[in-house]
Amino acid sequence: MVSKLSSVEVLHFLIIVTVVLVFARILGEFCRKYNQPSIIGEIVAGIILGPTLLGAYFPNLFNNIFLVSPKAYGAFDGLANVGIILLMFIAGFEVDLKQIKRDGKHAAAISLTGIVFPFIIGFATAWFFYERIFSNGGSNQFITSMFFGTALSITALSVITKILMDLNILKTKIGSLVLTSAMIDDFLGWVLFSIIMQMMHTGKDQGSWSAVLMVLLFAAFMVTIGRWGVNKMLFVAQKNLKIGRVITLAICLCFIAAIITEFLGVRGVFGAFLMGVAVGDSEYFTERHKLILHQFTVNIIAPLFFASIGLRLNFVANFNFEVVAIILGIACLAKLLGAGIGSRISGLNKNESIAVAFGMNARGTQEIVLGLLALQAKIIDEKVFEGLVVMTVVTVVISGPIMKHYFLKDQKLRLPIV
Repeated sequence: MVSKLSSVEVLHFLIIVTVVLVFARILGEFCRKYNQPSIIGEIVAGIILGPTLLGAYFPNLFNNIFLVSPKAYGAFDGLANVGIILLMFIAGFEVDLKQIKRDGKHAAAISLTGIVFPFIIGFATAWFFYERIFSNGGSNQFITSMFFGTALSITALSVITKILMDLNILKTKIGSLVLTSAMIDDFLGWVLFSIIMQMMHTGKDQGSWSAVLMVLLFAAFMVTIGRWGVNKMLFVAQKNLKIGRVITLAICLCFIAAIITEFLGVRGVFGAFLMGVAVGDSEYFTERHKLILHQFTVNIIAPLFFASIGLRLNFVANFNFEVVAIILGIACLAKLLGAGIGSRISGLNKNESIAVAFGMNARGTQEIVLGLLALQAKIIDEKVFEGLVVMTVVTVVISGPIMKHYFLKDQKLRLPIV
């Protein structure tokens, strides 16, 4: 017989969801008020409600809310994981394949050096500091090094988009260049991570090459034939202008893609991200559809996920200054160096290159999701995950003001796209 939640467990589930959502939204809006991404406030909300603060100073209250009913918390965790899937689905909307095709040549140097330099530096750092920092007793040195290189390579596309919009330069030449470079970084970074997950799944340094090939073929399929098929299905769904029908189909396709990649040995977020690219590219999935799904996910489901990060860990007990300093320093050095060199190669001047480099240095939701998946897969431990969270928050906070400073120094950066 299928086990179900009792009336008391449903009550505890609703209490957990309500408490977490209220705190996450309040602190998220507080951060927005001061022009910072809401993700920062949502993570802090989880830290306040979790074992770091509430659990340490008011253990009885913490236990009564979160621990007294394991099934209720398990249901909440399941809902938070749905939030991860939907979050990466809407992240895929931001990858504009037409813009990549149009501006890809100009963005190639920035995106490739912005991936290669951080990957090499990150891989080398994890390899040489493995025993001192990255080893957790059950991890693999090669896979851990691959992961850390990949984690430093991915740029926060959603964060960069918001920064460019806030600075009113999204539609300028330099804004388009930064956005396209970030799109390429994002896409290639997730392909890399999917390969790492395959290696971890098979327990071999080389992984199962047939499984890796299947993942790459699926990614290629989704941006070619699969994209065409998705467009046709959305065309049928949007007849008679049924908004609910189109959104329902899109979410179902998202979950199907997540199931496929989970079956292939890669986490479902990768499939959701690929489906988001395909759905977002369709002319029948309009800006109105995207806005509805985006608002629901970002304001209701995603805050539960980001707050749940703080509920999982004691950020004081696991904090290691050396680890945080090394991860933050290496992450900034690698990305600024790579993106800066790429910008100069592509013909940008000094101010433009610095502005682009700090834009590409911004991390965000993808790093948090990727780090949490690696933590769950035991590729990294809690102290390294905390280092990644701190690195994400710091790079998000500093990117906007520094980009703004260098954009104001060079008015040519505000030239519109011709």
